[in-house]
Amino acid sequence: MDSAPWWLLIAPFLLFGLGWIAARIDIGHLLTESRALPSSYFKGLNFLLNEQPDRAIDAFIEVVKLDPETTELHFALGNLFRRRGETERAIRMHQNLLSRPDLPAEQRGHAMFELGQDYLKAGLLDRAEEAFRQLSDGGHATDAKRHLLDIFQLEKEWRKAIEAARELQESGAGSNQVRIAQYHCELAQTAMNESRLDDAHAELEAALAANRRSVRALLLLGDVAVQQGEDEEAIAAWKRVEQQSAPHVALVGERLIDAYRRLGRFPEGLKLVKSYLDAYPSIDLLEVVLRATAEADGPLAANTLAREALHRSPSLLALGQYLDTRSQLATPNERDDLEVVKNLIHNHTRRIGRYICTNCGFKARQFHWQCPGCTHWESYPPRRSEELENQTQS
Repeated sequence: MDSAPWWLLIAPFLLFGLGWIAARIDIGHLLTESRALPSSYFKGLNFLLNEQPDRAIDAFIEVVKLDPETTELHFALGNLFRRRGETERAIRMHQNLLSRPDLPAEQRGHAMFELGQDYLKAGLLDRAEEAFRQLSDGGHATDAKRHLLDIFQLEKEWRKAIEAARELQESGAGSNQVRIAQYHCELAQTAMNESRLDDAHAELEAALAANRRSVRALLLLGDVAVQQGEDEEAIAAWKRVEQQSAPHVALVGERLIDAYRRLGRFPEGLKLVKSYLDAYPSIDLLEVVLRATAEADGPLAANTLAREALHRSPSLLALGQYLDTRSQLATPNERDDLEVVKNLIHNHTRRIGRYICTNCGFKARQFHWQCPGCTHWESYPPRRSEELENQTQS
């Protein structure tokens, strides 16, 4: 029988020896590094472990004073100060980093980005804008552009916002067409308020060019036409809403009724809005139709319609509408009793009759194109909260 090669016999011992040497080297390196660290660093860690964040911060600040080269600790402390709302300390921390002439370009860009966020948190929008503009290239360029866009929105600088949104889109950060269309709508609204109707019309055409499904642009196009005395054009614009987003016809019901009334074709307008109500039930449309029906055919017809709507889609909001129409037909004694019930119902429907942002859950009594809570655009469905809950359950 052949004997095993000699190297197979000593291989395990050799591998063990190499591993022991490597471990000794790593341990020695670790010990050398730990001796180089100031004692304040370990005090800070100990305070963190004992859930004493304020004392830990003081200890880490001492480390930074003793060893200014600790850039990562600068960043960590700056971010911590900003999260705690201590923006002045965060700004000083990041400014100290930027004042170092030997700071590498990558870390300089990081420090500038953090400083821009500090200014933004502090409400110093001009300084934040200046900081982010210096980051047109590099690893933080895209995030800097996003912050610039947020700044322009806060300042309502819609022209700058359009330009920033397009630059961000061209950089590959995703589509911003919905936002761009909304910015044009904001410009159009301002032009309408200043009676610059031609300018408003041009902005709305630009909004539709950016987002052909922009319901808000169609609504405003109709409003511009009304101001120009062109009710037929207004009706044509508002009718297009059904094709773009059927649920949003709830926003044009009253506009349509008023336009047809001015044209002397009130029954035609009521018939159209009733057809919307049948196809796309909505408590807002129901309210418009009930008022118009009472005007055209009297309170009894309105009450009959309200009762049918309540049976078809039972809800407290619909019950409130029914009680409103029923009180118009009641005797004085009955009306007193109905008022008690109506008040009880309305006190509750104020809570369930709000619009809800699908992004953050912010509730609002009025419909918004931009959420006041999270600033997202077009995050409000044109449905009240009770309607959305009933729709989910069904």
